[in-house]
Amino acid sequence: MIENLYGVRAGARGVAQAAVRACRGPGRERDLVVQSLKAAGAATLAWAVSGWWLRDPVALMAPWVAVVLVQATVFRSLFKGLQQLVAIAVGTLLAAGAEALTGNTLASVALVLPVVMLLSNWPRLGDQGIYGPTTALFTLTSGPVSSLTVSHRLLQALLGAAIGIAVNALIFPPVHLRDIRENLSGLARGAEDALACMAERLSEEDWSEETAADWRRLSNRLQQRQESLRSARLWSHESLRLNPRLPWRGRRKLPPVPDESEDQRWGSIVTQIGGITNTMIDIADENRTIPSPDHQALGDYGRLLCALAAACRARADLICLPSAPDNEETHTRLDEALDSVERRHDALHKQLCDQRSVSAATTAVLGTLLIQAQNIWHDIAPETWPRATAGA
Repeated sequence: MIENLYGVRAGARGVAQAAVRACRGPGRERDLVVQSLKAAGAATLAWAVSGWWLRDPVALMAPWVAVVLVQATVFRSLFKGLQQLVAIAVGTLLAAGAEALTGNTLASVALVLPVVMLLSNWPRLGDQGIYGPTTALFTLTSGPVSSLTVSHRLLQALLGAAIGIAVNALIFPPVHLRDIRENLSGLARGAEDALACMAERLSEEDWSEETAADWRRLSNRLQQRQESLRSARLWSHESLRLNPRLPWRGRRKLPPVPDESEDQRWGSIVTQIGGITNTMIDIADENRTIPSPDHQALGDYGRLLCALAAACRARADLICLPSAPDNEETHTRLDEALDSVERRHDALHKQLCDQRSVSAATTAVLGTLLIQAQNIWHDIAPETWPRATAGA
């Protein structure tokens, strides 16, 4: 009971915080509010036209279709609208044909539902295919089936689609450019946090299998953020298509977004962090035969990861805050972090080359970890990589 109460309080707190963020300025919360109000307005307008003005006997179809077609992009509204109209038309016509053939509602439902359920899985209809079976049920169970009600149902669906698409296209048509920067920033900050967390525990020489499991959770969260970034990039490209808010000349005035090469950069860094995590988990697993490196070597490696985390932070600032007034200071921080990375990398490399100072176990395992750190270094600043090869 108490846990449920805490859950309700946490949910209410989250809603309140989202409302505050929506009032403060542009963001995902405000976008959600705008889209919700647009969907409600489109449904209300469709009902006013079909139910109040035209007094159509199947007026429900218009607001039902309109509210669904206020999608996250104008292109998606048009595309989903076509899919939904096809599904509705198929469901309506098949239901009317079954009713004319059998003359019995129960027999018509039993005859038509298997067919339209199979058709609803047709890939060309996407997630709109389900409207075929639901429309068939409404057609058969909501009143007498006749050519008049069938034609009215199709016309009302067309009216609702037109209103939903028009509202979405003409009233604050959505443009999803800000999501790219937000998701890329979250991915970069997450990579920095993961490296800093591993560096802290390795430097303290206080880590175990549970600690490695925590690192695994951080790595999995990074992969989820990477998927969110991919999704945001797709939404951004799609929101620019068929958008009347953005004529070709107006697109030049859009705020710049990070280049897609940054997605590849941080995606590669996430992959290397996952590799380091896997190696650490193998080292910590008592059931594996992988030997653990010397504590001193792992501590030095932790300090290398700390320097890489600082370089990630500076690189993220350059990407996510490109017009910040302290841009020169950020470049300086990046150079200092990379200098620290180079020094610590060269020191570890010399240890590995000196067989007298490290054990064979350290040479084998730490060599793998060092290669993964090198790859992160290369992804953060490939222009500095020749210094690393020269130092090696």
